[in-house]
Amino acid sequence: MAEPVIQVQHLKKVYQMGEIEVNALRDVSFVVERGEVISIMGPSGSGKSTLMNILGCLDRPTAGEYILDGQTVSNLRDDDLALIRNRKVGFVFQSFNLLPRETAVANVELPMRYAGVKENRRKLAEDALVSVGLGDRLTHKPTELSGGQQQRVALARALINNPSIIMADEPTGNLDSKSGKEIMDLILEMNKERGTTIIIVTHDPGVAAQTQRIIRLRDGLIEVAE
Repeated sequence: MAEPVIQVQHLKKVYQMGEIEVNALRDVSFVVERGEVISIMGPSGSGKSTLMNILGCLDRPTAGEYILDGQTVSNLRDDDLALIRNRKVGFVFQSFNLLPRETAVANVELPMRYAGVKENRRKLAEDALVSVGLGDRLTHKPTELSGGQQQRVALARALINNPSIIMADEPTGNLDSKSGKEIMDLILEMNKERGTTIIIVTHDPGVAAQTQRIIRLRDGLIEVAE
């Protein structure tokens, strides 16, 4: 049996706010199989963002273990975490997070630059944009693209290094319903074609209903996994 892409065991995250301790995650354990599409839901303050930051290697837990692709990453130093993040994780954000002065193709090239890829970088970025339906928008800057098109650029950028997981934080949150549906269709299509594991943090029940499993958080604990 294939090894899970994510194993989370007894994760805890405590933030010190002056003299007050805030328990953002209390005792979270779950497994994500390779190729799964899951969503994480919960009210504000439930721990969704904290969990996403840890899964995306943007932060470390206070206690517990996080194993990504067979490697324990919960105790890595910042520079090692950054390396894992670049190679293993692709990000899609609600606000797109594109560089405004760069073209679509230059934005998609960025993760390859950080990874030290030099050969065929431009061609790979162009092919990625073609795969998300933006072959005619290669040299457009974000201000020249619609919200849905900007999110397509962000998705191409997230996939460019063939990551183990895609972390999508409210990927349809800034889009109209038509563009949001197109982005979700594209995400699910990429999962089907590439087998990439997708983790979506969302408030939208319609988005969550399209995933294979829902993890619901409340007060730093898993309330229910469906």
